[in-house]
Amino acid sequence: MRTTALLSRDPAAPFTVETVDLDGPRDDEILVRILASGICHTDLVNRPLGRPDRPVLLGHEGAGVVAAVGAAVTTVAPGDHVVLTFRHCGACPNCAAGRPAYCRHSTALNHFGRRADKSPRITVAGEPVRDGFFGQSSFAAYALATADNTVVVDAAVDPAVAASFGCGFQTGAGAVLNVLRPESGAWLAIYGGGAVGSAALLAARTVPGVRTVVVETAAARRELAAELGADIVVDPAGADTVRTVREVTGGGATHALDTTGIPAVLAGAFDALTTGATVVAVGLGTGIPPIDVRDMVLQGKTIRGCLEGDAVPATFIPHLLELHRRGLLPVDRLVTRFPHTDIAAALAAQHAGSVIKAVLTW
Repeated sequence: MRTTALLSRDPAAPFTVETVDLDGPRDDEILVRILASGICHTDLVNRPLGRPDRPVLLGHEGAGVVAAVGAAVTTVAPGDHVVLTFRHCGACPNCAAGRPAYCRHSTALNHFGRRADKSPRITVAGEPVRDGFFGQSSFAAYALATADNTVVVDAAVDPAVAASFGCGFQTGAGAVLNVLRPESGAWLAIYGGGAVGSAALLAARTVPGVRTVVVETAAARRELAAELGADIVVDPAGADTVRTVREVTGGGATHALDTTGIPAVLAGAFDALTTGATVVAVGLGTGIPPIDVRDMVLQGKTIRGCLEGDAVPATFIPHLLELHRRGLLPVDRLVTRFPHTDIAAALAAQHAGSVIKAVLTW
């Protein structure tokens, strides 16, 4: 079928709206009519993989309606409303242990995974497009997915709100609810007030008695964090962050989340922990944080990595959407909609910090 997609041919050039040819679903594939797709930093860092003769099709926070399914698909049906998330094999030891984000075949499945027979799913002017990003490439009006990364959701859910539960919101909320698991009386310090950090803040607010500190450089995001219920907001440019967090928490945070991926920020989050506390890192940065091993050992502190919120999407995404339906997780406050043809404006607004989560509508 012929459809529309946002292709990246050069990371230094704008995305282009182009007509592409999309193959029909094979036996194990699901054709989804995309209604909304969130923009994530992970999409942008993978743009360099495109080139003029083989553009890249990104997008990994898609939401829409199932249009058709292959003969072997039994878990979804045409007409189902779905959120698309990351792929996993379902059979390796990590998947069997309920940790699909750490699937041993994750790279092959999610990093522009190809069909087993190498046949193209999408072509433009007869040439293959580099697609299969997170098993969806949902910067398009239609996308091919599979049962393992397709989650059925209530048809009443706004797809522009639901889309980012496939990655960003799931990551932030899951880091808090699945990994850190703060209880009443805890102090949670969140470093970074973007989409992931804001989702983490809202998730923490669902646990009675948990107090929060948000450390964020952008004034607009600090203001929003306060509106969303953060007990303390800190501008790292105007304060000694480690000292401030220790003071406001009465000796150090009991839990912390670093969304920035900046080694120095992660090290500061570690330093600001109290005895026996944990900081979870979700930002995909580079470099080595300067951590005092003696401090780690003598105070029993922990640094823990976390992918996709350590979630099992088939159950966690519906759980989060139910919290949203009940008014306990108002992530709609984070979403700004842009027509897909305005992707340049969406990227500019997200880069400037004037929006938290830009979502493209189709």
